[in-house]
Amino acid sequence: MSQARVPEPAGLPERFDDEELLARIAAGEQPALRQLIDRHGRGLQLLAARYLGGAHEAEDVVQDVFFSVWNNAKRFDPAKGRATTWIYRIAVNRCIDVKRWRRFRLFLGFDDTDDVFASDDPPADTLIGSRQELAIVRAGLDTLPERQRMALLLRAVADLDVTSIAEAMGTSAGSVEQLLVRARRTLRARLTKVGESEPRDERLSK
Repeated sequence: MSQARVPEPAGLPERFDDEELLARIAAGEQPALRQLIDRHGRGLQLLAARYLGGAHEAEDVVQDVFFSVWNNAKRFDPAKGRATTWIYRIAVNRCIDVKRWRRFRLFLGFDDTDDVFASDDPPADTLIGSRQELAIVRAGLDTLPERQRMALLLRAVADLDVTSIAEAMGTSAGSVEQLLVRARRTLRARLTKVGESEPRDERLSK
């Protein structure tokens, strides 16, 4: 796992859009990097943690993403897409790389499956809605095919539109729509199934 660390920049007096920030980063302005980290760091962390299943690897991914942004900002072309999409595409690719490396280590017998797929994340999401439903949804996310899970996370966590998700995943908008439809259908079915199987007296007591 890469241990690269981005520079520690000072503050930036103004607020710029992502495209302007990338232009300033390309010019070597470290405060612009800090503003970009403040703006997108949490979203990238949530995306990576949900996709990979734990906070430790997610932190490394986010560090690698911003290190890549710092080194490659000059390559960003605003004529080819939004800055946000460009950043999240880096994150998507890094998450996929980590997943592949994890599987390779498992294949070689270097990691224990239970340890690799365990998550140390505290259930902070339980503040939104019911604890039970969120637990079901999180478990359901883990069972989704990888591309469905990534599309859903980019929509729900990163708040990207379908076109931006398609660009980040290197596919068509139509394919993304199908991935989202299937992912939502699977999660809804899971919630419905659990609700129907819950004891009647327990439901009435709520």
